Amino acid sequence: MASTLFDAYLPLVLWTGLGLIAFRFVPQAFPRLLGRSLYWVGVPWQILALARQTDYAQNIGLAPTVTIAALSLGLVFGWSSLQLYQRWLGAPTTDSSTQRSVAVRPFDEAIAALTLPPAETMQAELSYPQRGSFILAATIGNTGFVGLGLVPALISQPYLGWAVFYSVTHNIIGTYGIGVFLASYYGRSHQQNHWWVQLRDVLTVPSLWAFVIGSLTRSIPLPDLAEQSLHASLWFVIPSAFLLMGMRLSQLHGWKSIQPALLPMLVKMLVLPLAVGIGTTLLGLTGDPRLALVLMSGMPSAFAGLILAEEYDLDRELIASGIALTTIALLFTIPLWLWMFR
Repeated sequence: MASTLFDAYLPLVLWTGLGLIAFRFVPQAFPRLLGRSLYWVGVPWQILALARQTDYAQNIGLAPTVTIAALSLGLVFGWSSLQLYQRWLGAPTTDSSTQRSVAVRPFDEAIAALTLPPAETMQAELSYPQRGSFILAATIGNTGFVGLGLVPALISQPYLGWAVFYSVTHNIIGTYGIGVFLASYYGRSHQQNHWWVQLRDVLTVPSLWAFVIGSLTRSIPLPDLAEQSLHASLWFVIPSAFLLMGMRLSQLHGWKSIQPALLPMLVKMLVLPLAVGIGTTLLGLTGDPRLALVLMSGMPSAFAGLILAEEYDLDRELIASGIALTTIALLFTIPLWLWMFR
């Protein structure tokens, strides 16, 4: 296992380190340009290739159901941890000394109803872009770049489909469904927010259409050059994502940047995969299928969160801190899940 982790983390450390160094020498606008390029071109390219290569007919089962349940739990747990963080900061919803009220959005009220009594709503010490990044870091995992790079070496080949189908479902419904909705919601001003704005943003996600096109054209052979170009996406998309993370990590400001990401890290790396493990056990799932789902649900916060932060102007520092903390935590949680659920 140590050899597997080393092989998987070598490109991460190499390209992220290069991003840390390169940020000093590139224009200030370059990270945002790189993030938007990944959003509109790089990631759709990768998903198109994945959709054409995966045989979904043999991977139907509990995987998509567990994936959606895990995303829902991540959303609720992420929101709950945000309320705990705000309660810890200890600011009331209305500042009576200054007669200043804080507007609460409808989506906030709906989720809060699941986690807190209505009368105990707290003022957000974090801005709306920061709150969006907080929940994204706790909910959306890196099931593609890191998950599909590690899990195949940890489970038997016949059960690899569970991990692949989890990743595809997570990316389409989670990252570019729920993730885009949250990023659009928290990245826009209160006056710009309407339900149809979020719906439009989700339906126009390029990765969603790339998945549809890839799935519908699986049986259509492409010229060799086109197929090779699809496979070549790995050589560009993953290094670019690591570079972007390194550039954003270079902008962190010590403990001030790390502190808000601690709770999302605990939710993403401990609470959520433990809940998936217990839930799948109660459903009668054992062995490698259960382990695959637990491992995929416990992947680090997604690089796609950073891409969404660039596209919708969320808080980059909090997302980058969450990615860094969860990536380090992965080294310790994988042996734990192997011991508990193998």
